[in-house]
Amino acid sequence: MTVLDSRPDLPGEQGGSGTAAALLTESGVTVAPTPPDLGAGRGPAWLDEWLLQHAADVVAWRRHIHTNPELARHEFGTTELVVKLLRSAGLRPWVLPGGTGVVCDVGSGPTCVALRADLDALPLTEATGLPFASAVDGVAHACGHDMHTAALLGAGLALAQAAELPGRVRLIFQPAEEVMPGGALDAIEAGALDGVDRIFGLHCDPRLPVGKVGTRIGALTSAADLIELRLTSPGGHTSRPHLTADLVHALGTIITSLPALLSRRVDPRSGTVLVWGSVHAGEAANAVPQDGLLRGTLRTADHETWTQLEPLIASSVQSLLAPTGVGYELDYRRGVPPVVSEEESTVLLRAGAEAALGDNALADTEQSSGGEDFGWYLEHVPGAFARLGVWPGEGAMRDLHQPTFEADERALFNGVRVFVHTALAALVA
Repeated sequence: MTVLDSRPDLPGEQGGSGTAAALLTESGVTVAPTPPDLGAGRGPAWLDEWLLQHAADVVAWRRHIHTNPELARHEFGTTELVVKLLRSAGLRPWVLPGGTGVVCDVGSGPTCVALRADLDALPLTEATGLPFASAVDGVAHACGHDMHTAALLGAGLALAQAAELPGRVRLIFQPAEEVMPGGALDAIEAGALDGVDRIFGLHCDPRLPVGKVGTRIGALTSAADLIELRLTSPGGHTSRPHLTADLVHALGTIITSLPALLSRRVDPRSGTVLVWGSVHAGEAANAVPQDGLLRGTLRTADHETWTQLEPLIASSVQSLLAPTGVGYELDYRRGVPPVVSEEESTVLLRAGAEAALGDNALADTEQSSGGEDFGWYLEHVPGAFARLGVWPGEGAMRDLHQPTFEADERALFNGVRVFVHTALAALVA
């Protein structure tokens, strides 16, 4: 088994020179004891044996990825790591055409179940103080993708040790989840779903304790689109606004009136919300600016509403700006659809979680207004998505997309087990 040192200057193979934990210790990196495997003894025997031998490896892979985060569509080092590890088990992974992202089948047969993880990090600075914290300025795994990738690697390599599988398991290591419309589209276009019957995914949840898996039939996340509005005006002196087009006033009209208008044009039960995140216009207090820029996100929990929003926004912007005389250019970017977990697939995922972690593993979970491009896969094949508990059970719940986000590494083995058991349940369904 290939093992890696978590230091950024040692990314290569070690060729069986010792356990990952030993290598980390020898390199001078402080290593906590390998966390306990909460599902130990639940089988199958080959999975228990693999985790017993390689638990430290899984932790080391996660820490290496965490220390060396890469932004969307630049996950070259992480892609190389995934490919090397899969090849070390005799598997035949292939890289997506863009050079990042990996797809690999384990087993054989006409039935195929896909498991997905995401590779990319976020453009923010880590503030955890961990001994394996990000070594890249302004880039951090603050959403748990390093956990997802290490767990899927573990699941794939464990499945490769099974004497026989009742079908094929496709591992999808997807790039660019953190950008819209998302790297799921890249994977789909490259054929990652060809021949796939169902697909499953997990995402870290810092509000669920370790050992819990949150599931929900139906919508789990919301659709999320981006709106960028550029305004133009001849400009002029603020003492003579009647001789020009008041661009800042027009911006204010859009900022306040468009969300209000939207709330009267869509079903309030759809959970549709428009929030502005960036606005800029002018510098001088006594000058009407010639250019302005407004950016925001538009989210909805309802798939049908999502399909209607773009023309509604376009007509509303036109109506609001027409009296102002200000010119504009609207860039509406469809982001991701809602993740809608199909009922039968959710039942299979729940069965996998219980088989992996016990009868008390399941937890209810609410629909989030956050976006997740796993929804693109579910536009093509049935599947289900779940939330993996990563909160230690005490102390602060450090939220996703925050510089202080941390994940309890016991969840790595939970993720491996849930992935494996869900795949097995789906293959024999």
